[in-house]
Amino acid sequence: MPTARRLRASQIVLALAVAATAIVSDQLTKLWAGAALSESSRVPLIGDVLGLQLAFNSGMSFSLGAGLTPLITGFALVASAALLVAILRTRSLVMATALGLILGGAIGNIIDRFATDPGWGNGKVTDFLAYGDAFIGNLADVLVGAGVVLGLLAAFHKRPSLEPTSPNTADQTEGE
Repeated sequence: MPTARRLRASQIVLALAVAATAIVSDQLTKLWAGAALSESSRVPLIGDVLGLQLAFNSGMSFSLGAGLTPLITGFALVASAALLVAILRTRSLVMATALGLILGGAIGNIIDRFATDPGWGNGKVTDFLAYGDAFIGNLADVLVGAGVVLGLLAAFHKRPSLEPTSPNTADQTEGE
């Protein structure tokens, strides 16, 4: 049976692998969108509900905070550092996966902010998933949303702790 230390190391590796996969997937889809899509026309996927259209967003979701790009970038960097700390502390494979998804999505958008003009934390995020007339997002946004939902499910689901039990802690469970 694996020790608690090995399980924790596996959770960290899992979270970082999920984050790395999310980052690469997000950046590849954005490269594709930049080469294949247009800002002036939409490609319908599911009628008017979901389509593909290129957009560049200097703000957050729903284009909120468009004039606050450096502040948004700073917040995303601090949030990413907090996610790394949470990854180191989690004792749940599901929560490690959730945190990896959120971290990967956050870093995917941070890369855009540094890599697109004018750059250095002031660039625009590449968006291409058009949700009707509501907003246009990207894979990073989907990954963050999926990570949040998975994390909430993990937080409210009781499961046995991965820490070795003693007679005094045998009945305790962890709700991470």
